[in-house]
Amino acid sequence: MDSVNRSAVTPRKSRLARTFAKVLHIRPQPATTIDQVQKVKSHEKPIGKFFNEEDEKSQEKAAMDAFIAKVFATLSSVKAAYAQLQDAQSPYDADGIQSADQIVVTELKRLSEFKQSYLKNHIDDSSPETTILLAEIQEQKNLSKTYEITQKKLANQSRLKDSEIVFLKEKLEEAERENKLIERRLNSSGPLSRHENLHFSKLTPTDFVLALKHTMKAIRSLVKFMITEMEYANWDLDAAAESIQPEVVYWNTTDRCYAFESFVCREMFDGFSYPDFSISGDRRDLSNKAKRQKLFFDRSMELKYLKAREYITWKPKSTFAKFCWFKYLRLVHPKMESSLFGNLNQRSLVTAGKFPETTFFESFAEAAKRVWLLHCLAFSFDPEGASIFQVRNGNRFSEVFMESVNDEAFLSPESSREVAFTVVPGFKVGKTVVQCQVYLT
Repeated sequence: MDSVNRSAVTPRKSRLARTFAKVLHIRPQPATTIDQVQKVKSHEKPIGKFFNEEDEKSQEKAAMDAFIAKVFATLSSVKAAYAQLQDAQSPYDADGIQSADQIVVTELKRLSEFKQSYLKNHIDDSSPETTILLAEIQEQKNLSKTYEITQKKLANQSRLKDSEIVFLKEKLEEAERENKLIERRLNSSGPLSRHENLHFSKLTPTDFVLALKHTMKAIRSLVKFMITEMEYANWDLDAAAESIQPEVVYWNTTDRCYAFESFVCREMFDGFSYPDFSISGDRRDLSNKAKRQKLFFDRSMELKYLKAREYITWKPKSTFAKFCWFKYLRLVHPKMESSLFGNLNQRSLVTAGKFPETTFFESFAEAAKRVWLLHCLAFSFDPEGASIFQVRNGNRFSEVFMESVNDEAFLSPESSREVAFTVVPGFKVGKTVVQCQVYLT
């Protein structure tokens, strides 16, 4: 009875449900199967694959950072090597230049290899963290090396400026002394004022002696400047003095300056006995002795109150200008100029007939002017000029023709009083003998 009633109710409920669905326009949803669930899941991105792509990007970024670090470290190596190359040029260091040049070539090749790796996208690095640390260490070392070289260069420049300051202070003091002397001369009629106001008809050998003192003062100032520059350039002064005057035993270490003074005097006074100072280019007729004397006196007075720079600017093709260029090229060897000043700029300007604006050349030009004035004065009051002489090494000292620059030779019983070398040549002006200055052993 119960089974019959249950079967009768079920069809009725089913029909009632369908009726409600039609009234409400409700479409029954199909059942979701397991295959459908798996199909939906297949379209979703796997979590494991997402993390793998993030790791790959992180590795690529780390490799690129390491690559850039290596590039900057190599660039710092090139910079440090270039600084070393510049430092080795002054003073000249052949081994240092070769070593720095090799480093530059090697590092440039490495940069080229980096470029090719980047273009081919071969910048993988198994240990980028280690590479970055090593690159930073290399870069810091190169920076330290560059700073050391720069510090050394600045220190040398500072010493050079100090040398120039000392030289300019001496020149200032000298100028102040000369100004005071001029003031005294203006207020007096003593013999010194006579020397400043030379007259062609009243020249005497005394005027020549006073002019020689001024000349030697300028030459010694130039020698002192040269020695200072040599010391700053780390020259071996003993070896340099030995090359000028070999096998000389000096009484004092400072006496080696006389060797440098003898070298400058030898070059500057070479050709002094000739009217044209052995410089070609003067085609004027000098056969008339009276005219020649007046010509040299006028030359002397024309230059006397002008600076060498002013005169050469005024007359760049004058005989005095040619004399300056000729003597500079004879006195200052290219290797010497390159070692002292790091380049050949002064020589290039002199060869082109220009006046280098340096303290050293100012000092040289002042010495050249004084030698030229002395030469003109010699040919002004004697038509034959002044004859010049030196004493051979090993000769006995003579008070008539010689003056010693080192008094120790007269105080020591061990002295042989023989001439080691002539420092300043002697002159014979008419019947007057101007003693040469010698160094005695």
